Amino acid sequence: MAHATIYVGFTVPQLLRGASRIFPTHSALVVVRHSDFCYCTVNSTIKSKRKMDHLERTANNFRQEVISQAKVCGITNESETVKRLRLAIANKDFTFKAGQWVDFFIPGVSVVGGFSICSSPGLLEREGILELAVKHTVHPPAHWIHTECTLDSEVALRVGDLHGYQEGKGNGYKMGTVKLYYSAKNTSELLFKKNILGLMNAFPGKIMCHFHVTQQSSQICKELQPHVTEGRISEKDLEKHVSKDTLWYICGPPPMIESISKLLSNIGVPRNCVFFEKWW
Repeated sequence: MAHATIYVGFTVPQLLRGASRIFPTHSALVVVRHSDFCYCTVNSTIKSKRKMDHLERTANNFRQEVISQAKVCGITNESETVKRLRLAIANKDFTFKAGQWVDFFIPGVSVVGGFSICSSPGLLEREGILELAVKHTVHPPAHWIHTECTLDSEVALRVGDLHGYQEGKGNGYKMGTVKLYYSAKNTSELLFKKNILGLMNAFPGKIMCHFHVTQQSSQICKELQPHVTEGRISEKDLEKHVSKDTLWYICGPPPMIESISKLLSNIGVPRNCVFFEKWW
């Protein structure tokens, strides 16, 4: 029997890394809020106290042993606050799977960054390219990317994940559904929206998205209007998806995760059905 999966947070890069990855024997409701793209997964008590360093926060997570050199070969502005980096990977043995992040080492910067990969493993296989989307913050690695990084800048990467590799048998898959709730300040900050709309068209009835904007000051374009709600993601939005076969995934800044987690508890979602990705 297919299960439902609820995703609460910001994981659009993961959604785009390969549509097949989000069609397990579950359905997925992805509730997304735009913010930083730094990756840190937590599945224990949710508390926002002292801000931990990326390596400290993810110390118990699995990592590949290899650290690979990479060169910046493209920089584009995804929005006013987010840059997309294209990185040429020198190591032919460098690989990753959808859902993983990289430790990001910058020469001369002592702090190690941690960023979700927003490109597919297929792009790496075909072109030797990996892409990251990074929001501007005062955190040294993100600040460096937005203020000092240029074409041909050299960095180093190491792939991290929640668990060691587990090869799937690839049999018995039943395509599920994904319902994505994605919140940002305004439509210009809804990164990858064209890609998401493309996936919705490519998989009608299987991928659905509800965009939310909280500070929209300009007119919303006709293409987005049917999919956009002004205001935050609410209890009313989520309660209709509650069932015993539903899993919920949350991704976003700690206060957002804590708020949505409390909301899910209030509407009767069991704690063991909630997973989240927490940024610093």
